[in-house]
Amino acid sequence: MKMEDFEKAVAKNIKRNKKYIKEFENKLKEKGLSKKTIRNHLNNIDLFLNNYLNYYDIILMEDGIGRVYSFLGDFFIRKCLWSSKTSIKSNAATLKKFYKCMSEKKYIEKEIYEQMVKIINDNMDFFLDELDAYDNYGEEDYFGF
Repeated sequence: MKMEDFEKAVAKNIKRNKKYIKEFENKLKEKGLSKKTIRNHLNNIDLFLNNYLNYYDIILMEDGIGRVYSFLGDFFIRKCLWSSKTSIKSNAATLKKFYKCMSEKKYIEKEIYEQMVKIINDNMDFFLDELDAYDNYGEEDYFGF
C-alpha cells in the first residue's frame, strides 16, 4: 500500500473511532467521574485506538480487543517513554472500561470482553515484569541480544 493510501486509511479509521470515544466519554460522565479521570481515560483509549491500532496496520476497534496483550506487554513499554507500573495499570483499567462499554453497546460480544478482562488480570504480573526488564536491563538484554 502506498504511503498516501495508508495515511488516508488511518484518517478514516481515526474518524470512525471518534464515535466510540464519544460514547465512552458519555458513559464515564454518566458514572460521575471527575474531569481529570475522564481526560486520563480518553487519552489512554486514544493512544490505543488511534496510535497503536494504526501503527503497524489499520485495525478496527472491534478487532483491537485481541491486541490488548501485545499493547500492554510490549508496545506500551517500548514506545511510550512515560510507561510505568502505574501507567500500565491505568491503561489496563481504561481498556477494561472501554471494552465493557463497547460490549454494553453490542459492538463486541460480551464473551470476548470477558476473555480480554481475564487475559489482562492473568497477565498483569507479566506486563509489570516486562516493564522492569526493559527499564533495568537495557534494550539489548530486553530483546535478548
